[in-house]
Amino acid sequence: MDSIKDIKARFATDDYQSLKALIRAYGDDEREGVKKLVLSARKKIDTLNREIKRIEKMKTYEREYEAMGYVCGIDEVGRGPLAGPVVAGAVILKRDCNILYLNDSKQLTAKKREELYDIIMEEAVSVGLGFNSPQRIDEINILNATYEAMREAISNLSVKPKVLLNDAVTIPGVKIKQVPIIKGDAKSISIAAASIVAKVTRDRLMVEYDKIYPEYNFKSNKGYGSAEHIAALKKYGKTPIHRDSFISNFI
Repeated sequence: MDSIKDIKARFATDDYQSLKALIRAYGDDEREGVKKLVLSARKKIDTLNREIKRIEKMKTYEREYEAMGYVCGIDEVGRGPLAGPVVAGAVILKRDCNILYLNDSKQLTAKKREELYDIIMEEAVSVGLGFNSPQRIDEINILNATYEAMREAISNLSVKPKVLLNDAVTIPGVKIKQVPIIKGDAKSISIAAASIVAKVTRDRLMVEYDKIYPEYNFKSNKGYGSAEHIAALKKYGKTPIHRDSFISNFI
């Protein structure tokens, strides 16, 4: 008979099929320790079932347009900060994509975003990124700078999409069919994936900037206007990565 310690090690998985197989194998075991493991596994299965249903619902737009060809999700990160670039992500997922927990990047922990970033980068058909600097943001304003970054992200895809699913906006100067979706990063797996890729990319950049300008604690605030960041601005002045058009009220 398998020891409870060995069985516990087998149950230490979040794989859906493995959990179902373990429940079948040990469902009739009368030992209290095993009963608890089976009960816990059933709860995991219920949670996974809910997540699978949520993700299936988030494939609605992808399924509506997939007959046209590649469907690409577009999103941006960094329109609001006082410092750092705006970053756009463009992601084309496989038609049979089953990545769980995709969501608006703001609804995920930093750890979960990092985990999903690696999965997206490994499994996506193509990922494109676009950037625009603080200087360009000051020159043409944040909205136009965001559109430029989005166009760059699209141009950096290795395959050309036939449909763009955008988070709320319609991008000027793009001839590909566009479908703007309000709160799209919570309604489309492709936009959610783009949101995560853009967020992780920008956050990593801000951590690197923190090494150059440690006074501003960019690794924590990511360039947003936290009280600590504003206090540092008033004390030390601006850096080359600050947006002049955003900080005039503080210095």
